[in-house]
Amino acid sequence: MQIIHRVDEIYTARPFFGTRRMASYLQREGCNIGRKRVRSIYEILSLEAIYPRPKLSWPNKEQQKYPYLLRDVEIKNRDQVWSTDITFIRVRGGCVYLMAIIDWFSRYVLDWDLSITLEADFCIETLARVLNNGLCEIFNTDQGSQFTSYGFTNLLLQKQIKISMDGKGRCLDNIFVERLWRSVKYECIYLLSLDTVKEAREAIKKYFKFYSTLLKTPCVSWGMKYS
Repeated sequence: MQIIHRVDEIYTARPFFGTRRMASYLQREGCNIGRKRVRSIYEILSLEAIYPRPKLSWPNKEQQKYPYLLRDVEIKNRDQVWSTDITFIRVRGGCVYLMAIIDWFSRYVLDWDLSITLEADFCIETLARVLNNGLCEIFNTDQGSQFTSYGFTNLLLQKQIKISMDGKGRCLDNIFVERLWRSVKYECIYLLSLDTVKEAREAIKKYFKFYSTLLKTPCVSWGMKYS
């Protein structure tokens, strides 16, 4: 598991590394590992070279996809655009998955949650909490099955929120969440040894409190969820 965590660290810093370059990099660090083993780790983490994040949400061909609405759109106001994504968080002996919803104008984390699986339920529940506190004009996601699921999109459509989805292979369409993941990992996760899901939840809760102070925005006025 230690080597898997190291691959995650290197990949976060160098998302352009394919399996060959990753194996070579690890070998220079003194790790006795071949490309075949690196390839299996990439499969475990759903990593893909060039793209700057793990592919943790996979498309479902039977679910409706929506066009990307934000190209050349100027973000002028709070609650104009919200977006979400999922990332891998390491814990001792395995991993959990972090989902967060942010406001593009303020970069504020509106709500978040952890799950031990990639089922859509925790994403739908988090979205429902956020929509109970306010609405946005456009909500952007990737084309993963969690976000194209009826339960997720229907919550948005019921509130007459426009749905925008990243183009295939264009994860940088959701760049603000990608930047958040880098901050979470480098400023929190990689500095700690987390044994349990509870410890991961507490660490992330503490980090997001710190993160909100950097934005100079009172947590209570933005509906930040810490539980």
